[in-house]
Amino acid sequence: MATKLAILQGQEQVIADIKELVDDGKPIGYLFKNAHRISAEKDFLAESSEDRKIHVTLAPWILLSADKEILVPKHQVVTIVEPIDSVKKMYTEKLDGSDGISTDE
Repeated sequence: MATKLAILQGQEQVIADIKELVDDGKPIGYLFKNAHRISAEKDFLAESSEDRKIHVTLAPWILLSADKEILVPKHQVVTIVEPIDSVKKMYTEKLDGSDGISTDE
């Protein structure tokens, strides 16, 4: 699995550890592990284009599901791309902070 950004049919952007599922040598879908929906908003109040920022938030893709792995049919995925480094880091840090592992003994 590799951390990738998927664009779905409804234009949703989802970051997850994604694995392609293949049957008889043909892709049939994807397995999304620890999927999070990405929301991005531009800050249009800045006076110059250099001051404009994009605010990114991550939330579990399906909020009310306890499943960590979700099967996604191939036809629901428009494309899969490499996320920018800052979003990938944000995702990794969120997973590391929410995995329930304690370093205290």
